[in-house]
Amino acid sequence: MSELTRFDEDEAIKFIRQALPQDKSAEISDDEILYIIDCIWDWYEKNGYLEINADVTDEEELHVDDLTAYVVKELRRAKELNVSAEDAETIVKAELQYEESIEDF
Repeated sequence: MSELTRFDEDEAIKFIRQALPQDKSAEISDDEILYIIDCIWDWYEKNGYLEINADVTDEEELHVDDLTAYVVKELRRAKELNVSAEDAETIVKAELQYEESIEDF
C-alpha cells in the first residue's frame, strides 16, 4: 500500500489550506482545521460511514449539506473556535476532495 493511500492529517491540512483563500488560510489555525476534520470523522461514525461493509454511492453526495450543518453546529458549541459557517463549508468540501485524491492511488 502506498503512503499516499492512507489518510494523513498533515497532508489533509496542506490540501485544505490550498483550497482556502490566502487571507482565510492565514486566519484559521491548524487546530481549527483539525477540529473540523475530527467533526467530519465523528459524523461519519455516527452515520455508519466507517462500517466495513459501507458502500460508497453517488447518493452520499446528498449528505454533504448534512455533514456541513453538523460541523457548523459543533463549531458553535466550541465557542473558542472562530471559524465562520462559510469557511467551515469550504474546509469540509476540501477535506472531502482530499479523501477522494488519496482514493485514486
